[in-house]
Amino acid sequence: MKKITNSTGDESRASGEAPDSVRRSNRISVVIAGGGTGGHVYPALALADALIERGVSAERIHLIGARRGIEARLFPGTAFTFTLLSLRGLDRGRNLIAVWRNVVAIASLTLGVLRVAWRFLRNRPHCVVGVGGYASAPCVVAASILRIPVVVHEQNALPGLVNRCAVRLGARAAISLPGTPLKGGVLTGNPVRREISEVVRNTDPLKPVLGIVGGSLGAGRLNDAALGLASRWGTRTDVSVRHVTGPRFLESCKSVYESQRSPADLLDFQIVGYEEQIETLYSGVSLLVCRSGALTVAEICAAGVPSILIPWPGAAGDHQRGNAEALVRAGGAVLLLDADCDAAKLDSLVSPLLADAERLGRMSAAALELALPDAARDLAILVEEFADAST
Repeated sequence: MKKITNSTGDESRASGEAPDSVRRSNRISVVIAGGGTGGHVYPALALADALIERGVSAERIHLIGARRGIEARLFPGTAFTFTLLSLRGLDRGRNLIAVWRNVVAIASLTLGVLRVAWRFLRNRPHCVVGVGGYASAPCVVAASILRIPVVVHEQNALPGLVNRCAVRLGARAAISLPGTPLKGGVLTGNPVRREISEVVRNTDPLKPVLGIVGGSLGAGRLNDAALGLASRWGTRTDVSVRHVTGPRFLESCKSVYESQRSPADLLDFQIVGYEEQIETLYSGVSLLVCRSGALTVAEICAAGVPSILIPWPGAAGDHQRGNAEALVRAGGAVLLLDADCDAAKLDSLVSPLLADAERLGRMSAAALELALPDAARDLAILVEEFADAST
C-alpha cells in the first residue's frame, strides 16, 4: 500500500486501489489550469494522462492555459479540449512602464475570472486543479467563488503567490519537495515523463561525461562558463563534455568555441542547441551542471543524476535556490551561485567530482531517494478524493 505523506512527514492518507475507484472516476470531470512554461505544462499533461489511466475519460478533462505560454503549442496536440486565455504576468519592475503593464495584467486577470466563471456555471467541474503560472490564477479564483473544490500543485520548494492565496481560500495543496511551506500540503512529488523515470544510468568511470545544460532557452552565464572550461581543458583526453547551449545561443557559442580552439586541443567537446531526448543525456552523463527549475530537479532526481545546481537569480521569490537547497540537503547535488559561476570556479568543483566515482555514486543514490516516481498517480488520487466530495 502506497503512503502519501504531508509536508511534516506524517501520513496524510493511504491510497489503495479500491475496486470501485475506477467507477467513481468515470463520473468526475476535472479542469487542469495553468502553464506559461514547460515546468507547469508537462506536469499538467502527466496528471491528465494519469487521470485517464484511472478511468476518467478524455472528454471530461479540460485544460486551461494562456495564449502567450508554451501550452498554446502543446495543448492542440493532445486528446483534451482546452481554452487559452489572453493573460499577462505581473511586471516586477518599478518604473512607469511596469506600472502600466501591471494595470493591463490585472485587467486581463479580471476578464479571465469572468470568462472562466461563466464556463464553470455552464459546465460545472467536480474539481479544479491549479498547476501554477499566471494562467492558473483566474481558474482558482473563479472556482473558489463558486465553491468548486480546488487542488493546487506546487512544483517548487518555495510556493508561488497564486498557490499561497489558493490555500488560504481553502484549496488542498499537493507539494513536490519535503518541507514546502503550504498548510496541509500532501507530498505527491512532481510528475515527470515515463521515459525519465525509466532511465537506466550507464556511465564510464574511466572517461566521465560532463553535461552542461542551461534549459530549453539556454543560460548565458552557464554558456560562458562552459566555453571557458573548454579553453582550460583543451588538452584533456580523460573527459568529454556535452554542452547544450539553448537554440538562440548555438551559433554564437560555436563561433566563440572555434575562435578559441587551438590545433593542439584534444578535448571531446560537443555543442548542441537543444537536447531532443534529454533522457539519453541523463543516462550517459557522470555529472550534470544545470539550473534548478522545478521540473529539472524532479527529472534529475527521477533519473538519479548527480548535479551541480546553479539557481537562476531572477526566479520569483528566489525559488530556484530553494529547489537546489532541497537536493543539496539530501546529498544529491552541489550548490553554485550564479554570481560565482565562471570557468575557474566550475573547474574547481567539477574536476574533483569527476575523479571521485564513489562520491558520484552516493550523490546518484541520494537523488533517487528524493524521487517520487508515482507522482502523477498520487496527484490523480488526491484530485479524485476532492472531486468525490462534490459528486
